Amino acid sequence: MQRRTFLKAGLLGAVALAAGGAVYRHLRPAQPQRFALDAQGRRMLAALVPAITGLTPAPPALEAGIARVAGAIAALPLATQKEISDLFGLLSLAPTRRLLAGVPPWQDATPAEVAAFLQGWRTHRTAMLQSAYHGLHDLVIGAWYADPSAWAAIGYPGPLQELSA
Repeated sequence: MQRRTFLKAGLLGAVALAAGGAVYRHLRPAQPQRFALDAQGRRMLAALVPAITGLTPAPPALEAGIARVAGAIAALPLATQKEISDLFGLLSLAPTRRLLAGVPPWQDATPAEVAAFLQGWRTHRTAMLQSAYHGLHDLVIGAWYADPSAWAAIGYPGPLQELSA
């Protein structure tokens, strides 16, 4: 690759990111608000939950898990909710989702594509993407296994009786 081609590609990428950020900021209010899970966020979580948990939950269990993730996010401080809302927004916009995650629309993404995206972020050299991965992972895992009905899938019998009394 020639230096001129590399510089042009870099400049084009920077312009694309700036445009995506401008569109995102235009569509989302700048002041922190409570997190509200929209339809795009639900579709994204419907693709992420099976990839992160390694399970293929039935639709009612998946919807309950998505609701628990939304509840967990709502319990976080307002500034953290804003950051998560920003992350969901970036992963919902087609150009930034393709650029950052490399996946098609969430409802069309295969489990292998979602797993590859997650693995890429988990091991990425940029700490920001690693933090985003760990945040998504911890939110999904924490919310999923907060429900005692999910414990059987991993062989966890529940807390010791001495501790629960």
